Amino acid sequence: MIKRFGILLLVSTILLGSMSAAIRPKNVIFLIGDGMGMAQVYAAMVANGNKLEVERCKHVGYSKTYCANRFVTDSGAGGTALATGVKTNYGMIGMSPDSVAVETILEQSERNGLATGIVVTCAITYVTPATFIAHQHHRSMYEEVAADFLKTDIDVFIGGGRKYFETRKDGRNLIQELKDKQYQIAFDMDEVKKINSGKLAGLIHEDQPPAMPERGDLLSDATMTAINILNKNEKGFFLMVEGSQIDWAGHSNDVEQIIMETLDFDKTVGKVLDFAEKDKTTLVIITADHETGGLTLTDGNINQRKVKTHFSTKSHSGIPVPVFAFGPGAEEFTGFMENIDFKGKIEKLLKLK
Repeated sequence: MIKRFGILLLVSTILLGSMSAAIRPKNVIFLIGDGMGMAQVYAAMVANGNKLEVERCKHVGYSKTYCANRFVTDSGAGGTALATGVKTNYGMIGMSPDSVAVETILEQSERNGLATGIVVTCAITYVTPATFIAHQHHRSMYEEVAADFLKTDIDVFIGGGRKYFETRKDGRNLIQELKDKQYQIAFDMDEVKKINSGKLAGLIHEDQPPAMPERGDLLSDATMTAINILNKNEKGFFLMVEGSQIDWAGHSNDVEQIIMETLDFDKTVGKVLDFAEKDKTTLVIITADHETGGLTLTDGNINQRKVKTHFSTKSHSGIPVPVFAFGPGAEEFTGFMENIDFKGKIEKLLKLK
């Protein structure tokens, strides 16, 4: 009887161990809709016939966005919290409030041998992408942020901001320095899509890419190109993708543009979820750094795909933002969370040191 119990206990331990291993992701794709609150999501859903790709995520929560010194954050402090697990002051990039550089989840992933990438619809040196790779006192230090890209072995980055790499006040030619580090340089999306291996710096606009619909499928095409390259790493990968211009439309109080930008982001979410569904080892996390515009839906019509709206500000608001998760480990991203919780949860799931 004792022997049988011992055997059962051993079998149970092995099964639990294998189950525990099975729920750990190999890859993480972290999608950030800049300025995307629940009202932005629902406005886009109504306009899209009462459905979005993000609804495929069954694990849902909320993230509290306040920063170290203000109730209403900006993308610098908000992105830094998501990337580093540390709340910092308004406008700071990858640093604690006392100006100490803090390792980001992307840098930690790279240090542990994972492939890493960033894809955005803004300048690659702009605020949110900067928080995942740079360490600067203020979000406006674009040339300094560009130089920080040379301090890590990030595999793929795609966005605008070419001028901060090649037309600089200090005279450095970071394009050549990237080439010296074996990066393939692409200056438009046609060139980006031709690359399927190695290191890629896609500097596809001089400064900021255009808004929707002018930029077309930039975000989804760039994201799938990055996934194709990063997925060749046997250890796995970490990729941050940002729908950057939901925020800009919020600042303009332009609900039609908010809807177009959110639907573009959601289209990319759908392609990422298709990959994760097939791959089985990829955790997908979707959230925002803050809400922009104080958007309220005061009325609407589902059948007509219309909403009536009111904006309370042309800046950011302090409300919590939605979190959606899919894949192994998704259950860790439910309920109310602090925005500093993401890094620790990802780090634990990927077993990063």
